[in-house]
This record gives sequence, structure tokens and C-alpha cells, in this order.
Amino acid sequence: MKEKILIIDDSPDIRALLARFLRKAGYDIAEAHDGEDGLRQVKAWKPDLILLDIVMPGIDGYQVCRSIKGDSCSRDIPVIFLSARSEAADKIKGLAIGGADYITKPFDRGEVMARIENQFKIRHLTYELILANAELTEKQKRLDEDLQAAAGIQRSLLPQKIPQIEGLDIAWKFMPSEQIGGDIFNVLRLDEDHIGFYMIDISGHGVPAALVTFSVSQALQPHMGYTIRKIPGSVACPDYEIVPPQEVLKALDGEYPWDRFEKFLTIIYLIVNLREGSLVYSNAAHPPPLLLHQDGAFKLLDKGGTIIGLDGILPFEEGEETVREGDKILLYTDGVFEFTNEEGEIFGEKRFYDVVKSLIQKPISAILDEIVAAIQNYVKGANLQDDVSLLGIEFKKRKINT
Repeated sequence: MKEKILIIDDSPDIRALLARFLRKAGYDIAEAHDGEDGLRQVKAWKPDLILLDIVMPGIDGYQVCRSIKGDSCSRDIPVIFLSARSEAADKIKGLAIGGADYITKPFDRGEVMARIENQFKIRHLTYELILANAELTEKQKRLDEDLQAAAGIQRSLLPQKIPQIEGLDIAWKFMPSEQIGGDIFNVLRLDEDHIGFYMIDISGHGVPAALVTFSVSQALQPHMGYTIRKIPGSVACPDYEIVPPQEVLKALDGEYPWDRFEKFLTIIYLIVNLREGSLVYSNAAHPPPLLLHQDGAFKLLDKGGTIIGLDGILPFEEGEETVREGDKILLYTDGVFEFTNEEGEIFGEKRFYDVVKSLIQKPISAILDEIVAAIQNYVKGANLQDDVSLLGIEFKKRKINT
């Protein structure tokens, strides 16, 4: 389609001269002999560009420009002033009220053409930018919807309710950051006497990390064979065996190599034996859980090996502990202490440990509540840089071995 140019000038000679060479250049031209006529044609004809004289009978060019720019239907039409006024103040005034350019009479045909072509280039680039921005906005909207769906899936992998297990009180907290991350934890009922606990942190953020999280959490479900395996040909009862933590980590290390997902993960996996009052665990470079004894003693559960995904570069060790009534275990991800306040100061492990030590005598649910309160007080409303995950276990009166 031809681009439409409206010439508003009270001089018939100027209008005829401009119309002649602009039509020859391929533009569709309309003419207005004064400001009122020009505003009527702007509304009726909707030009793509306006050449506007300043000194005219009735309303002058400045008033016309203000009216054009004050109307939402016409304010985006570029206006080029075409006037005998050559003072800098006149040019500044014209540009200040919304003019796109200013040409002084007598004008040169080549200059007029160049200024018009320049405005149409700007207009076309602006239009393309608007389209591109609209496309990006739509893509961002779809991405946000996908991220919200992924976040919903991630939340669905967390314990949906606190398991009621005789001999244990269990509590958990999850504070997601703005980005979808790779934190996940859960409680597995392996059999009547054995309860499995794990906490995982996948490297990175976004949908790729969330997908790996989903995959690993599914793999650790008892029916998948990583945590419980059938004994082939067994007729005894039970006909299964509980897989030791170091073997679980070894299997994950083989299933999730770095070169397959370009993600690594840290994990702590521990098994509590309710009947014997003991636990066995293995830690793959995850922040070590805290074993809090009722007497105030404080121990890090750090036996294990390196991150998952390095193809067995180091063997995974196991640690064993005896637990008594009143003891507690706290599992967490590094998001618990690797966040900063408004001054850019990191919360840090020492401050985290000090908070926990001051709470040892409290019930496990109260400990988690106060840790979260300490984090919120420290960041003072600032966004978290990473997910904060906490899983707490408190040992109550345990079963007696019969």
C-alpha cells in the first residue's frame, strides 16, 4: 500500500509543489488549506505522515500539532514542520510539542525527501519492534505458564502431608525462590520398621533442573527398585531387601551422569531403623545433616562421597548412628545459609549453626519455624536467591525389640 502524506499549508503554490514531487515518488497525497481543514482530514483520512506549516490563518501549526498529539488515534503520526521561521527557538518549540522534524523554507527537494524517508524508516522499525515485543510478550506469557506448571509439579513431589509414624515426629518447610529450582525431599515408608529420608539439590534453576528433580524423585520410589529390591526366587517372608544408602547413591551416580543431563546433584539419603533405634546414611556432597542430641551435643552427618554424576570417581561411604528418645535430625539444602541481606552480607553456615544450637531443646516443628523466622528477619522481605528446604525428624518413644 502507498504511504499517505497530508500537506497542511495555506500556500497553494507550496502544496502544489510538494504534492507534485511526492506523488512522483510514489506517495498518496492529500492537501489541507488551513489548520481546521487539516484536523478534519487527519481524522477522516488517517495519514501516515503530516507536513505542517506553522503560520496559517485560524489556528496555527503549533496548535494543530498539539491537537494531533493529544488524540490517541493520531498521536503516533509523525509531524514534520515546514516553515519560514528559522530561529532556533521556533524549532525547539516545534520539537517540544511533538514534532518529529523541522524543515526551513525555502526547502530543498532532496532534503524534504530524505527527511520523509527517514521518518518512514523510523516508523517501520518502530512497528517491527512493537510486533517483536508483542511476540516476546506472548512467548514470555507461555513460558511463565510453563514455569508455573513446573513449579506446581515440583510442589506435588514434596510430602503432601506429614506422615504419621509411631516413634517419629516429622516436620518440613519449603520456601521457593523466584526461579524453579532443583530442591526436593521426601519420606519413604520402606517397611514397618524402616523409614527412608532423602534431600536432593540439582544444580541450576529452571525447567531443566525441575525435570531432573522429577526424574530422580520417581526413581527413589520404593517400587522402582533403587531403595527396595526383590530377592529373586525367594519364598521367605519378607521376600525383599532394603538397599543400603551407599548402594542407592552408587545406582543414582550411574543413572544420572553429567554428560547425559549436564546437571549434577547432591543428595543425603538415610534410613532409620525404628525397632533398633539406629540410622545409616550416605552423603553425596550434600550439606551434612545435623544430629542434635537431647543432651545438647551436635554432630554433622558427613560420611559419603562426591556429587552424583561423576561416574563412580570415588566410592560412597556409609555412616551409622544410634539415636535415642529426644534426639533430632535436621536435613537442609545450601539455600538455608547461602542468601544475602540488603547489604549483600551472606547468612552463612556459622550463623545457621548458631541458630540451630540455640533451639536444640525445642520440638522439631518449633525449630523449623524459628529457622524460617530467622531467615525472613535477615532478608527483610528481599527475594531469596535459592530455594530453602528443611526436613526435621524427632525421635519419640521407640519400639522395644522383642
